[in-house]
Amino acid sequence: MIIYDGLWDVMREKGISQYALIKKHNISPAQITRLKRNESVSTHTIDSFCRILGCDVGDIMKYIPDEE
Repeated sequence: MIIYDGLWDVMREKGISQYALIKKHNISPAQITRLKRNESVSTHTIDSFCRILGCDVGDIMKYIPDEE
């Protein structure tokens, strides 16, 4: 499972709100919802967040192995 907990931390550190992502950077509210729910998003979306936040992929997402 991929989780996006780091995304919210980076956004706080950079002072970028969800509102700013939607209005200033044209990020779809649906994409933000998908990230909140740790659902699948495209690599284009991840690329956009890294560019906007000036961070690395590993700063915003983490792989957690499924329990078997």
